[in-house]
Amino acid sequence: MTKKLKKRLRRIVAGAVCFVLCILAEKLLPHMSANVLLIAYLVTYFIVGNDVVKGAVANIKNGQIFDEKFLMVLATVGAFLISEYPEAVAVMLFYQVGEWFQSYAVNKSRKSIKELMDIRPDYANVCRNGNVETVDPQEVAKGEMIQIKPGERIPLDGVIVTGNTSVDTMALTGESLPRDLDAGDEVISGCINLSGLIEVRVSKEFGESTVTKILDLVENSASKKAETENFITKFARWYTPVVVILATILAVIPSLITGDWSVWIYRALSFLVISCPCALVISVPLSFFGGIGAASKNGILVKGSNYLEALADARIAVMDKTGTLTKGEFAVSEIMAVNEDKKQVLFYAAYGERFSNHPIAKCLVDAYERQYGKVTNLSEKDEDGTESAVEELAGYGVLVMYEGKQVAVGNEKLMIRQLKNNKWNEIKETILHMDQEEPAGTICHVSYGDSYMGYILIEDQLKQDAEQCVAGLKKEGIRRIVMLTGDREKAAEKIAGALGITEYHASLLPGDKVDRVEEIFAGKKEGEKLIFVGDGMNDAPVLARADIGIAMGGLGSDAAIEAADIVIMTDEPGKIPQAMRISKKTIQIVKQNIAFAIGVKVLVLLLAAFGIATMWAAVFADVGVAFIAILNAMRALKLR
Repeated sequence: MTKKLKKRLRRIVAGAVCFVLCILAEKLLPHMSANVLLIAYLVTYFIVGNDVVKGAVANIKNGQIFDEKFLMVLATVGAFLISEYPEAVAVMLFYQVGEWFQSYAVNKSRKSIKELMDIRPDYANVCRNGNVETVDPQEVAKGEMIQIKPGERIPLDGVIVTGNTSVDTMALTGESLPRDLDAGDEVISGCINLSGLIEVRVSKEFGESTVTKILDLVENSASKKAETENFITKFARWYTPVVVILATILAVIPSLITGDWSVWIYRALSFLVISCPCALVISVPLSFFGGIGAASKNGILVKGSNYLEALADARIAVMDKTGTLTKGEFAVSEIMAVNEDKKQVLFYAAYGERFSNHPIAKCLVDAYERQYGKVTNLSEKDEDGTESAVEELAGYGVLVMYEGKQVAVGNEKLMIRQLKNNKWNEIKETILHMDQEEPAGTICHVSYGDSYMGYILIEDQLKQDAEQCVAGLKKEGIRRIVMLTGDREKAAEKIAGALGITEYHASLLPGDKVDRVEEIFAGKKEGEKLIFVGDGMNDAPVLARADIGIAMGGLGSDAAIEAADIVIMTDEPGKIPQAMRISKKTIQIVKQNIAFAIGVKVLVLLLAAFGIATMWAAVFADVGVAFIAILNAMRALKLR
């Protein structure tokens, strides 16, 4: 609890004690002077509501007359004027209790998110001139070496140079299992080093680091209000003056007819107390705030409550393939050997590609070394001690000498060149049977000398929860799922079929993706929202065009954090249906609060107008409704 809340609570308790003493004095000392009793109640009133009176006066000076403080002061001063002292103090006391509880709820919600996102590092151990200095992370430059001990928070993004460890990424991703990292792996700021001592070369300055971007995203999320929040703000702006006018009419017109001014003024004052819109004004944004907090706990960062609200109305999902539904990592899925065993075919391929940084080359080398060990113990030299020069042919593949013969690893064009056209056509028809159907993945052909050895099929791998994502989206009301990819038709067809996606478009450039999304936009129904899910790297134009842009792989992807409206902090597409569930439950809580607050207030307003509801009932209609609505709003923080 903050100092401000504690001070306010002490004032409320002191006021409540004084209020009880005033009531006891009035009951036990019937001959007490009316003036003394008035002074006692006034002192109690100012102990409790001094800040409310000051706030109302300040708002009037600033031209903001009709707000809830003005209603409270008007109602309680009016109660004093008609000698209803206990009701006047009680209204202010319970109003302050409600306000305190409201502030406590908001503070608890903010604290919950603050603790969740308490990932800002306090210091960095930087290696300079042979010494380790402890400095502010903002003082560390890109390229410098930092040391991170077990138990310390990783202060900056970088690459491990020495050491290996496990890191806790829960604060960023919601993942409970630690990640094992080794030399050469990237580390992300905000995570906690669990086990080993590591030295990391900084790749980004603090202002550009992942932790800074995430904190900025969370801190600015409250500035983008949902349509419901904006409606409530406008509603309160018009609602309050209308209520004051109605209360004035209720006090004056019946009094002129009946001559019973005290009765109708009392009813009008009760009307004012009941009409205070604080339950709506606080519970609606608090609900959205709670929903954003719940999403953050699950590794889903929402840039504003407007996007959280829009997500509940999503009916069309357009999804990128590579990096979103698939890992974007190549893997060997099939090896076809002609005259040699599969190990030999894979060896030739890995030997030829061992010095390349191309993803397919790395995939071939990794596939061999996982099963059989190092590609060669000859380093970069052949058996006779001469350098095994690798010749890379752009658009074809690679050539390299091995035991006196040339190894060729590449595409069909390279095989035509190496084996001559007629021989290659014969191989295609009689051995490979590849004249009828295009393969689903990438084919890497291998020849040795003038002999064709076989091919290796390389395919992108589906993410573990990709199928769960597609099924979850359909369950959450997505009526149309479209997959877009720059990959070839056959590869797109295979992935779409495996996931149950019936609509897909292949061989698209980034600009083509925008055109496809525009076509889909033209066909959507009124009120429907379109979400686009991409990896944030080359999808920025489409992420910006969609109603809701969702970026995968927020860890380390600057483009994702900048372009998207929602960032999935892991590469798990299964988080998207989860985000939709949180959105829908948040909207449900918001609607419950609106219906409950307005319904109870309208009922009690009518009762007050007919003299059935007293000012004590008015206090319940105001403070009680706010109390219940705030409790309901806080449920949003617990959503899963």
